[in-house]
Amino acid sequence: MSQIQSSSKNLNLRAQVVKTLLAVQNGQSLASVLNQHINIVSERDRGLYHELTLGCLRQWHGLKAITLPLLTKPLDNAAVESCLYLGLYQILCTRIPAHAAISETVTAAKQLGFEPLSGLVNAILRRVSRETEEFSEGLEQAHGLPSWLFKRLKKDWKEQLPEISYHLKQTAPLTLRVNINQVSRAEYLEILHEDGFEARLCELSDVGIVLEQNVHIPNLPGYEEGGFSVQDEHAQLCATLLPNLEGQVVVDACAAPGGKTAHILEKYSPKKLYAIDQDSKRLVRVAENLERLGLNEYADVEILAADATTWQAPSEVDCIVLDAPCSAIGVMRRHPDIRLLRQSNDIAKTVELQKAILENMWQQLKVGGTLLYITCSILKAENEQQMIDFFTTHSDAEEIKIEADWGIEQVHGRQLFPETDRGDGFYYCLIKKI
Repeated sequence: MSQIQSSSKNLNLRAQVVKTLLAVQNGQSLASVLNQHINIVSERDRGLYHELTLGCLRQWHGLKAITLPLLTKPLDNAAVESCLYLGLYQILCTRIPAHAAISETVTAAKQLGFEPLSGLVNAILRRVSRETEEFSEGLEQAHGLPSWLFKRLKKDWKEQLPEISYHLKQTAPLTLRVNINQVSRAEYLEILHEDGFEARLCELSDVGIVLEQNVHIPNLPGYEEGGFSVQDEHAQLCATLLPNLEGQVVVDACAAPGGKTAHILEKYSPKKLYAIDQDSKRLVRVAENLERLGLNEYADVEILAADATTWQAPSEVDCIVLDAPCSAIGVMRRHPDIRLLRQSNDIAKTVELQKAILENMWQQLKVGGTLLYITCSILKAENEQQMIDFFTTHSDAEEIKIEADWGIEQVHGRQLFPETDRGDGFYYCLIKKI
């Protein structure tokens, strides 16, 4: 390992990025390798490393589409292919001067042990740098989705597909949820402006603020004191859909990293709140967030590592928030490695897991109680179709229609799409037990 570390230290920045891209192609999630990889990169280069890695993954299938016609025969070399995509990304999507992008990327190909193919990398990148307009247009027109996902979305959302694929290629905004126990949204916006931060109010969430510049979150005013959390605008709508939870027993069924748990506690004082999740490591984040936001003393909160398909509440529950495990296609802007990691056959497995959790959780709910079903997916199999099946097999379930001016009304529930400068793709369906 130390040998790899030391040889890694001698690699240039582009070669480091390629190593990360290769890890993702080999099935590792970006979250699992990022910290280890970024630590090898010098402090001053980390911002660029981050931008190149995420940007390249975000545009991956589009870059692939415009590269294929340039190859006389298949490359069959993941590292060199990654060098090509990285070079193209820099030339077409960043302000890095073409000559620097080309020389650094060609050097990376050599450093990674592919000297014989570095000439090919050089030739292709030079051609693209001469014909940037043509290639930029090609990249813009590419839908940029893996083919299985393109087919599925075409079936689910034929009319909206061009818009969806365009929005999924953009970067997601950084959105805060103001902790109104400590400061009003208007006041916090003023504090941000006074400190020189560019920010604006969210349109759909009445506690949300969008930051219009890159920042290191802990450097924002009021972070240590728990003045805000980072949470997507469309995810913030969850708490607005729930009934009054004062004095109620509530379960957050897949709680990590705790955004929804915290939002509920900022808004209500439930009698008891169970925050359960299968991943005990991610539950540490839930505890830390509640601590930082000063929400621990307000309610009786129990944070439990448990399997939502089998966990039993000690007694019947008034309200269940079920942010079900899903394909996460709706948050692909934030997690662009999903484009490479998610496979077509994952969806059926996920749908079965959702069914099992729904089934178990529904039994815990008292008559008159409410279950809010949520996913961060835009696939109908996980959303509308899942709910159609649920209502068909549960005569004791009744939908509470969500009256809202956001999203698209479905047979059951409402669907939100990712939108540039706004929220991610989310689905909500509110169900009452009768």
